[in-house]
Amino acid sequence: MQIYLDYSATTPPHPLVLQRVQAVCTEGWGNPSSLHSWGNRAATLLETARCQVASLIGAANPDEIVFTAGGTEADNLAIFGITSQYPEPQHLIISQVEHPAIARAADTLEAQGWQVTRLGVDGQGRIAPTDLEQAIQSNTVLISIIYGQSEIGTIQPIAALGAIAKKHGILFHTDAVQAVGRIPIDLQTLPVDLLSLSGHKIYGLQGAGALYVRDGVELKPQIYGGGQERSLRSGTQNLPGIVALGTAAELAEQTLPEESLRLLMMRNQLLRLGANHGHLQITGDCDQRLPHHVSFALRQDSPLLGLTGKAIVRQLNLAGIAISAGSACHSGKLNPSAILKAIGYGDRQALSGIRLTLGAQTQTEDIEWTTIALQQILERQYTAVLV
Repeated sequence: MQIYLDYSATTPPHPLVLQRVQAVCTEGWGNPSSLHSWGNRAATLLETARCQVASLIGAANPDEIVFTAGGTEADNLAIFGITSQYPEPQHLIISQVEHPAIARAADTLEAQGWQVTRLGVDGQGRIAPTDLEQAIQSNTVLISIIYGQSEIGTIQPIAALGAIAKKHGILFHTDAVQAVGRIPIDLQTLPVDLLSLSGHKIYGLQGAGALYVRDGVELKPQIYGGGQERSLRSGTQNLPGIVALGTAAELAEQTLPEESLRLLMMRNQLLRLGANHGHLQITGDCDQRLPHHVSFALRQDSPLLGLTGKAIVRQLNLAGIAISAGSACHSGKLNPSAILKAIGYGDRQALSGIRLTLGAQTQTEDIEWTTIALQQILERQYTAVLV
């Protein structure tokens, strides 16, 4: 039996996505910037995808969608597209639980003289709006807060945080790569100026994403060339990837209410069964949580503390089950998860985190079998410790 529970890492392309991509590659492969019929067909496909993405997130105008090569580029365009407009370093606010696409960008700015405030979070990974209010300075020009945290699943109070930014006249960006297509987002009511998303998280293809840029927000391009994407992202567009993203967005909008509820029920079952193992504790917020997301770490008092998340991933893989771990390996050294440390975990616990994320092909039987396999792994480890 093969069970894939790593949908936050990437999702399998939907069959309709593959069908439309094949049609693009065989019939609609023209350059969207060309003026002839081949180019016109390609441009129609491009703008259709732009409308589909805009509809999914409630953007008022499809032209507010700028296509990129993925979520990381969208994040970087948002951060550097704003900050590079300032001749002198200013002040940026992010959180301690950002994706590296934001965290490393902030590190780069800090090395250039920018002030960077990294907001702390509580034990569930949530930011207190009052902390954001207190962090704002006279020279704060941008606030970037992740929507749904990929490692622990916690959803931030984006509406409240965005409202604070708006009150102070500060631009607000959110990395919504894990949230788009999984929870309802309506940018006509949500106080967000910039929003990043990625196609391969919603059953599109890897290599295509988008940045929502609210009308009136000025960005400085980070890639120069032929002036595509309103000169904000030059380069001939990845039409197959963009059509895949648009198709995936259309499908997500159609299925979101029903699919979100289905995943939520299985998520809660897995959270409950996993927490009953005795050695594991849930990480992240159990209520304000992505509907497809489950994560655990070893309890502080567990005799298994020292068993790493990477080891659990490898053992489950031997059983045909794919999950992921939060700790990172650099130059052969295993490093504790920065996210788990940010919510108060010590180094040993922060090495033990695992993430199981559900998706379209996940069934209740997969949850039950994974729970059994995980229990067997922990019991074998416990027996080895006793010996």
